[in-house]
Amino acid sequence: MNTFFDFFFMHSPQLFIVSTPIGNLDDMTFRAVKTLQNVDTIICEDTRHTNKLLQRYEIKKPLISFHGHSSQQKAKKILETMIEKEADYAYVSDAGTPGISDPAYILKIMAQKMNIKIVPIPGAAAFLTALQAAPLPIHNFIYLGFLPVKKGRQTLLKTFIDEPRTIVFYESVHRIQKTLTELKDIRGEDGNITIGRELTKKFEEFFHGTIQEAIDHFLSPKGEFVVILPPAVKK
Repeated sequence: MNTFFDFFFMHSPQLFIVSTPIGNLDDMTFRAVKTLQNVDTIICEDTRHTNKLLQRYEIKKPLISFHGHSSQQKAKKILETMIEKEADYAYVSDAGTPGISDPAYILKIMAQKMNIKIVPIPGAAAFLTALQAAPLPIHNFIYLGFLPVKKGRQTLLKTFIDEPRTIVFYESVHRIQKTLTELKDIRGEDGNITIGRELTKKFEEFFHGTIQEAIDHFLSPKGEFVVILPPAVKK
């Protein structure tokens, strides 16, 4: 009798887009582990980083590096090899759900054009994890990734003044203070904010308070940040 996983691996070639933990390796799903055990090859951003994950679950598979500086020609070559070998490949990012802050979309667009089946294996994402802890309405939100560093930044920030949805975005340790100061100018020092830091890791922290309180709290910031703003108050 065919198992659940046998069914998925009867239609090669397939590209499995596999979510991995964002910090705590215990968040790896059973299905993600089984998928990585069964594919022929794993495509990843950083082979050294992915090797640590695979060693944790005693998985030994050939690895192919594909990162933000990889060419479309390399993507095409990888997928052509899949077709020639009738093989199943998996793609994993360094952390979390592929396609959010990595080049998975390049592989997916090309795979679709080449009639390669794409199979999503769901799991963790930092912005969704932060939203789970935010004391805010999250039935309607807008996710922005990382804010622009220069071009278009101020134009985007101005839309926060009357944005009716919850806003969530990522920020680096190097820009968190600058961003909080800009948010203070837009939403006011008493505007509410939620910030998640080092999610699922040893020093995980959730901050809930005003923007000014956040500025004071993160004077010596460390880690990776998810910033969440509540819907703008109707005037």
